Amino acid sequence: MKYLMLILAFLSISARAANPEVEMKTNMGDVVIELYPDKAPRTVENFLSYVKEGFYSGTIFHRVIPGFMIQGGGFTTGFREKPTHPAIVNEASNGLRNIPGTIAMARTSDPNSATAQFFINVNDNKSLNYIDPAPDRIGYCVFGRVVKGMAVVNKIAAIPTGPGGSFATDVPKEAVIIQSMTLISDNKQGKQ
Repeated sequence: MKYLMLILAFLSISARAANPEVEMKTNMGDVVIELYPDKAPRTVENFLSYVKEGFYSGTIFHRVIPGFMIQGGGFTTGFREKPTHPAIVNEASNGLRNIPGTIAMARTSDPNSATAQFFINVNDNKSLNYIDPAPDRIGYCVFGRVVKGMAVVNKIAAIPTGPGGSFATDVPKEAVIIQSMTLISDNKQGKQ
């Protein structure tokens, strides 16, 4: 029985390690995010390029809506928007859903406008899911999920908000800073 349990534990660890993982250190705690390059190859490649460049260090979660999501990755603590790479194609039709703990790309009303900003869902946000390719029904591309630190995400989601920078609402009154993002595991075969 012990032997069987060891094999199952090893297989569980091996299966999880098959996808790249990123550690996000914030001033409120650490979060580990597993990415899905098999479901959203362009999106994961784009996100990892920003991670490897150190782009996210010093950015903030600038939009926090309790019971909905936390959004960050584009503005400095002084609310200066950072320059980004060109926008990517929306891969929301990949079958993944905007459920609690998933990470998705933020974008404008243009479905193919995502660059560096992302959000982490803290609720089952069905209204953000892919329905069909129509611009107002294409949804938001999920490309990974939180595998460690969901308590930190929920703590951020509960922060009091108000106006800040050029935003009228939803800005944390206490700055939530992404100190760093680091690729902590990578499966070269899973990359495209």
